[in-house]
Amino acid sequence: MSAESPVEWRLAKAKVAASKPVFRSNLHEARLDKRPGLRFCGVVATPDLEKIVERLNDLQGRGVIGLHAIGGAFAFIFYAEPIETLDLDIFTDLSMGAGGLISLDRLYSDLRSLGYEAVGDAILIEGFPVQILPEPTPLVHEAVAEARTVQVGKQTTRVFTPEHAIAVALQTNRAKDRLKIEHLLESGREPLDEKRLEVILLNHGLEERWKKFLAGRG
Repeated sequence: MSAESPVEWRLAKAKVAASKPVFRSNLHEARLDKRPGLRFCGVVATPDLEKIVERLNDLQGRGVIGLHAIGGAFAFIFYAEPIETLDLDIFTDLSMGAGGLISLDRLYSDLRSLGYEAVGDAILIEGFPVQILPEPTPLVHEAVAEARTVQVGKQTTRVFTPEHAIAVALQTNRAKDRLKIEHLLESGREPLDEKRLEVILLNHGLEERWKKFLAGRG
């Protein structure tokens, strides 16, 4: 599949009709994998991903957020079997406020005017928690810039490539991030571009961490 050409958003297993987010205690189809910490499920609750994407595209079109892309668990869901996730991570270029700090004031004000409320670190958009996050590292900035274009119903959005999803998770390097990488390697629906991954890891100083990760797989 080409990064330039829209592809079908393959989340048929990951969509359910719901008016509210479904959290861990309500996921009846979830099962624990043999590796502690990662839960697989027959469905990942998504009230209406197409409407969420439409709202995000509208925010970008009006300059509230910059170029954005889906990262986090949903990036892994796109390329592998569904896993449980409680929110949707969107990485974007956000404007600077006074003192050179990133300001979320306009974003939150805009979304509140549309009836969306903040819950913790997320914003409930169409009933599902969405985290709209700045690009914290050059790697994440690159992942957004080189994200793959995909189709969600009638809407177009962008998602981290599998190689960037792995690299970003490796950079964050929490236990749950390493489990997501393992999950993608085991259940990915398309082969990784190993040469591209190698270049990304080399450019961002992650090659030794990757070697250690692979060695730990046994």
